[in-house]
Amino acid sequence: MKILAYIVIVLSTIALMELISWAMHKYLFHGPLWFIHKTHHQQRHGWFELNDLFSIGFATFALWLMWIGHLSLDYRFWIGAGISIYGIIYFVFHDWFIHNRFKAFKSDNRYLAGIRRAHKIHHKSTEKYPSEEFGLLVVSRKWFKKQLKENLDPK
Repeated sequence: MKILAYIVIVLSTIALMELISWAMHKYLFHGPLWFIHKTHHQQRHGWFELNDLFSIGFATFALWLMWIGHLSLDYRFWIGAGISIYGIIYFVFHDWFIHNRFKAFKSDNRYLAGIRRAHKIHHKSTEKYPSEEFGLLVVSRKWFKKQLKENLDPK
């Protein structure tokens, strides 16, 4: 029964991270922390950008939670594991698939195409405002509908 509780904690943490990340991205990164996040909306020169500090902060928090909960494998460990898994998902989707920090993999998957399209719309602006689509895994349905229409209406 404990294993089921741990799975629920990890999955709930991943879902909560999407909500937290959306809110932080919209209200903090495109708000008072824009001076750091704007490096992500500009042409990158080199491997790292100042915006990567946010990922380092999340990773540090996740590792700290895992460390303080590792002896008894209590809820803190599993929350840290959920944050870490979200971080891996973020890296694969965002840094690898969308921003091509490595050679990007190709996919005709409707979901992935919608996510990529929404993120490109987000980056259309290199300014703090206006901006839309702040989520990573959950974005407006309109980006998926457009993909479907393109597939049905070849021009």
